[in-house]
Amino acid sequence: MKNATAFSILQNPRKNKGTAFTPAERRKYGLGGILPDAVETIETQILRVTEQLESLELPIDKYIYLNGLLDSNETLFYRTITSDPAKFLPLVYTPTVGEACERLGHIARRPRGLFLSIRNKKHIAKLLRNWPIEDVRFIVVTDGQRILGLGDLGIGGIGISIGKLTLYTSCAGVPPEHTLPIVLDVGTDNEKLRNDPLYPGLKQPRVTGKEYDGFVDAFVKAAVGVFPRVCIQWEDFAGGNAIRILERYRGRVCTFNDDIQGTAGIAVAGFIAVSRVLGRPFKEQRFLFLGAGAAAFGIADMIVKKFERDGLTRGEALGRISMFDVNGLLVSSRSDLTDHQKLFAHDGPPSSDFAECVLRLRPTAIVGVSTVGGAFTRHVIENMSAVNERPVIFPFSNPTSRSECTAEQAYTWSKGKAIFASGSPFAPVTLDGKTFTPGQGNNVFIFPAMGLAVFATEATRVTDEMFLIAAEAVSEHVTEENFARGLIYPPVKDIREVSVSVAVTIAEAIFRSGLAGVKRPKDVRRFIEKKMYRPAYR
Repeated sequence: MKNATAFSILQNPRKNKGTAFTPAERRKYGLGGILPDAVETIETQILRVTEQLESLELPIDKYIYLNGLLDSNETLFYRTITSDPAKFLPLVYTPTVGEACERLGHIARRPRGLFLSIRNKKHIAKLLRNWPIEDVRFIVVTDGQRILGLGDLGIGGIGISIGKLTLYTSCAGVPPEHTLPIVLDVGTDNEKLRNDPLYPGLKQPRVTGKEYDGFVDAFVKAAVGVFPRVCIQWEDFAGGNAIRILERYRGRVCTFNDDIQGTAGIAVAGFIAVSRVLGRPFKEQRFLFLGAGAAAFGIADMIVKKFERDGLTRGEALGRISMFDVNGLLVSSRSDLTDHQKLFAHDGPPSSDFAECVLRLRPTAIVGVSTVGGAFTRHVIENMSAVNERPVIFPFSNPTSRSECTAEQAYTWSKGKAIFASGSPFAPVTLDGKTFTPGQGNNVFIFPAMGLAVFATEATRVTDEMFLIAAEAVSEHVTEENFARGLIYPPVKDIREVSVSVAVTIAEAIFRSGLAGVKRPKDVRRFIEKKMYRPAYR
C-alpha cells in the first residue's frame, strides 16, 4: 500500500499526534495533504475535544467518545483527563463506567485488553503472549460477577479493568504501555445477557467450585510466568471469591484486591480525617456497617489494624465494630455466618431493624457497603443525629443509584450536622443558607498511588500495612480549608499531586520492609517522579 507509513502512524494511538505533527514530521512521514496545513498545539486540540464533548448530552455518549479518543490518540486522551480530573474522571470511570459495562456488546468499538475464556484454560500463556507489550507491570483482572453494585455483567466487566488502569495513568502517571486489562470469562448467570444476541461472552451459567479455582490458578501461574514483574489487581469479584483469591495468592505473588484493600484504605483515610475534625482520638470511634461482604470485611479489618496501632488490644478493636447484613445484626448466636463475619459478631440479642441498632449500639459512624440504594432512611439518619452531635454518614456503595443515601438526604435529615462522604460523587447541597460540599471516598486517592509506588520500586508484594500507610498519607492532605467546606478528602482536582506524595510515602515503606526489587535511591521523590508518564507529544 502506497504511503502505508503515514496511515500506520495515524492509526497508532501511542504515536499519533493528529494535527500537532510538526512540518518536519509531516515531511518525514509523508503526512502532507493527509492533514490540514495548520499545526496545532495540544491545548488547541483539547479545546476541540471539550467542545465535541459538550455537544453530547448523555454521559454514556461522552464515555464512548473519550474511549474513541483513547483508541486514536493516547497522549491527547490523557492530557484531556488530567486537565480537569474532577470533570473527566466521572466520565471514564464511576458512575458512567457502570452503564458502559452493562452495554458492552452494544457500544463496543475497538478491542482493548484480553478476554480469557475458561475454554482456553490450557493456553493462557499463549494468549498472554499475543499482547504486543512484553513488559507488563500491572494487570487489572475481573470475572465480571459483581460489577460495582450492578451484579453479574459477564465479560462486560472488562470496562472496569480498562477504567481502573486509565486512572493509574491519569491520576498517578503509571506509564500506560505497562498496563493490561483482562477479563476472565467463566460464563454468566445473567439471563438477560445470555439471551442477548450482541453479548460477546460465553453464553452459559457461571463455572464454580474447583473448576473455577483451577482456572484462576492457571491464570496466575501464566501471568507471572509471561510477565515476571507483574502486579495483579483483582477487581469486582463476588465477596466469597474475592476474599478466598486474595488470601490464596497474596503471600505468593505481587497482588491486591482494590475492593477489599483499596476501599478499606480510602475509608480509613476518611475516618482519620474525621477524628481531626472532631478533635478526638481515632480509637474512640465506633462503627456500624450495613453490608457484611468483602468490602465491609476489608474496611473493618483495616480499622482494627489502625485501632491496634493506636493502642487498643485486638479484642477491644473488634468490639468497636458491628455489622448488619440482609439477615440482620451479626450476633454470636447466628448460625449462617462465614468465618470472616464471625470476627465481628458479638454477644447480644438479634435485630432486623438497622435504625434500632443505631440507637442500641450508638455508633459514631455508619458505613454503607450494601449496594442497596436508599437503605440509610430518614429514621436511620435521625437516630444517628440523636446519639451523635456530628454523625458520620458514609454511604460507600456505587454507582450513584446504589448509594445508601444521597448527600441532600444526609444533610437535610441531620439538620446539617452530618459529616458525609460517599462512594459516588454528589453535588454541593445548600441548607438554610449554608453550602455543604460532599466528600467522595473514592479509591482513586489510594490505588493509583499504590500502583506508582509498586511500579517505581518493583515491589515483590503488596501488604495491608502499605494500604494503612497510604490511608494515613491521604488524610494528611486534607487541609483546614477543606474541613471548613465540609470535605474530609482532598479535592479531586489535586489528585495528581496527592498521588505522588502518597506514592513516595508508600515507597519509603517498601524500601524499609525489604520488599523492593531495586536499590533505594538517595531521593525517593525524584526517583518516582522520573518514572512517571506525562502526556506530552515527543
